[in-house]
Amino acid sequence: MRGRVPARPVGEIAEAAARVFMTKGYQAAGVSDVSAALGLSHGAVYTYAKSKEALLYLALLRLIRPDALDTLATPVPTPTPEEIVALIDGWADDSGLPALAASAGRRQRPVADELGAIVDELYGFIERNRHLLALVERCAADLPELAQYYFVQRRRGMLDTLADYLTRRIRSGALSAVPDVPAAARFIVETIAWFAWHRLGDPDSARLDDDACRATVRHLVLAAFVPRPSS
Repeated sequence: MRGRVPARPVGEIAEAAARVFMTKGYQAAGVSDVSAALGLSHGAVYTYAKSKEALLYLALLRLIRPDALDTLATPVPTPTPEEIVALIDGWADDSGLPALAASAGRRQRPVADELGAIVDELYGFIERNRHLLALVERCAADLPELAQYYFVQRRRGMLDTLADYLTRRIRSGALSAVPDVPAAARFIVETIAWFAWHRLGDPDSARLDDDACRATVRHLVLAAFVPRPSS
């Protein structure tokens, strides 16, 4: 007689779910895709998670609080959209961007140091969290509550904060004028995101040295925005 299949660690289920959702998106992915990735029967997956929504919750939890996976009772119940958003919101609040937040106040140091700290902070944040960001962006297109939270509330809010910072420093003469401030803020963020995250999906660009990319982005952003001293 064939023996029972040994139980899999919940982290293994969560990892497979994360790979599937990042590859196919939420709508196109199915429980059968996760079961195939694990080499389990379709029904066996339901002993770990009661639904596709629960699998997404597990995938997010693995990237946000992996230590919490060991304490979960299985099968993991189906979360509401609000519970999924709350999980990501808690992570976002804990992560924070203190240098960007502090830029709303009076300038306390040379503008090159101030803007450099913002660039370094955004680069490190995206670099550390690129797998989670990829999962959220891939699934948000199919989940309205997640799209509203991620694209409108969080990402647009961060871009608005950066644009407000640029506007105030340009008006004071500390930074160089640009044709359009919102486009400039988007330029900074998208440049950082490409080098810290998206370049790793390109075989040639992935060969670039990480430290060199980080230093080059910082150098070029400062060169574009910080006026040169008068001779």
